[in-house]
Amino acid sequence: MKKYLLPLVALMAASSAFAGEIKELRFGVDPTFAPFESKNPQGEVVGFDIDLGNAICKQLQAKCVWVESNFDGIIPSLKARKFDAILSGMYITEKRKEQIAFSDKIYSGPAFLVARKDSLPGNSVDQLKGKTIGVEQGSAQETYANQQWRGQGVNVVAYQGADQVIRDLESGRIDGAVLSGVMAEYSFLSQPQGKAFAFVGGALQDDALFGAGAAIGLRKEDDKLRQELNGALAAILADGTYKKLASQYFSFDIYTGK
Repeated sequence: MKKYLLPLVALMAASSAFAGEIKELRFGVDPTFAPFESKNPQGEVVGFDIDLGNAICKQLQAKCVWVESNFDGIIPSLKARKFDAILSGMYITEKRKEQIAFSDKIYSGPAFLVARKDSLPGNSVDQLKGKTIGVEQGSAQETYANQQWRGQGVNVVAYQGADQVIRDLESGRIDGAVLSGVMAEYSFLSQPQGKAFAFVGGALQDDALFGAGAAIGLRKEDDKLRQELNGALAAILADGTYKKLASQYFSFDIYTGK
């Protein structure tokens, strides 16, 4: 615990030192990915990313400004200085790291096994032998299932889209599905058609596939801003603000992915 607290305290001190220096912080966002960011009936941007950004701005004593941008062009827009940082479900990848810098992690991308309630005892390979599990083709979830289960008595079936996986799960053609936790909870489990289904066991653990998570994207030369954002994030993690905000959207720990 002490090893964790020392860097956290240092980041919080940095945040206090920088507080007040930034008067306005412009975040680029594509409001088409609920529950992270979307628009309400009044046309306002809402969601977990928005709440998180506002908490960061409050910590830095700055005004948050939300600049809408198509996600496909959000990195070029950042480089063109149309806004100061990207806060829009931007997951860290090696390809993106070649173009931009990232803050510390703001949340993880946990994957879960989803099945009809009480139909599967757990998510270990021994508990899934003889079962058929659906995954989205080309996804990290497919890679996980292939590495951990395929060839060990578990039938892994790949589909072209997550919606097709869910349809076959509903119809009973497959016994379970490996899905993004956020997508599964928001788009399926919280909907009427998903009431008979649930997560099986905890989040599937693989740091190489799911560990990097999402972060705030920045221009590489803006290292001071990166330090300021990291300090503010550390502060809201330490004082419970992050947990309070996240609990309004997710039933699992979106930060650790566990």
